Amino acid sequence: MLVEKVCPYVLRGPRDSLEILAFKHPLAGCQLVKGTLEPGERVVDGALRELAEEAGLVGTVGSGVSWSSLNIADGQLWHFVPVDVPPQPDHFAFFCADDGGHRFAFRWWPLRDGPGPDWHEIYRRALNEIRARQP
Repeated sequence: MLVEKVCPYVLRGPRDSLEILAFKHPLAGCQLVKGTLEPGERVVDGALRELAEEAGLVGTVGSGVSWSSLNIADGQLWHFVPVDVPPQPDHFAFFCADDGGHRFAFRWWPLRDGPGPDWHEIYRRALNEIRARQP
């Protein structure tokens, strides 16, 4: 059975120097916001919910590209949704209650750089898909 994931991606900056919102998980490396789509939940609603739960941010669906991919993790269908949020600082922390609670350290990652060595493998794939879809 296929598990559906939602990945709200948040970009900022001019096209030639776009940055993406990412965070360092205290146990699992650098990641993007992502979570499981709940039964009966619309993809857009799931993306906005996950952004609020994992980053504490309230956003709206952005004008970028949305798509779905089977190329991120076996047995998973990932839905990518562009989300706009109010301006955020370069670095901020958020305590996420998932999995017993973790403090996530958020930062803006230069999209042109691609994933670094501290990125978890599935998020390397996700980031590379996002990079490939940007104009």
